[in-house]
Amino acid sequence: MVANHTPWWKGARGEWLVVVQAALIALVFLGPRAVGDLATWSGHFPRTFGILGPVLMIAGAAFLLAAVITLGAGLTPLPYPKAGATLVESGPFAIVRHPMYCGGIVLGLGWALCVRSWLTAGYVVVLFLFADLKSRREERWLADRFPGYRAYQRRVRRLVPFLY
Repeated sequence: MVANHTPWWKGARGEWLVVVQAALIALVFLGPRAVGDLATWSGHFPRTFGILGPVLMIAGAAFLLAAVITLGAGLTPLPYPKAGATLVESGPFAIVRHPMYCGGIVLGLGWALCVRSWLTAGYVVVLFLFADLKSRREERWLADRFPGYRAYQRRVRRLVPFLY
């Protein structure tokens, strides 16, 4: 276990992972959408994408919010489990082990479709890869804290429901 008195800047509870994640989220929603030849989608843009973007944003936000509500008092911005927290396996956690990451990624993908940007879609891919890396570290802490976590890992996928 990590002592609670460790300075935040040492990152013992994953503080730097949260800083990097916040920067990537800002990049997805506020970063440049076109650079050089990587312009936004122009010309023919399938109407379905224009509809799918907002639908994905709403679905991703709803999934993220459902996870926040389900965690309740166990919610922490850090990947290190909160003292006194219990393992949650219900609600969106029954579908994917990291529903907040999943919801955020789906929301970002919807945003990329809304702004019609290849570059934004690339940022979302980087965010997905980072969420995968961060979740691996988080899961080591969760497995140390909760005896039933390994069984939960075998039953439920990490980031993409039923797939990964």
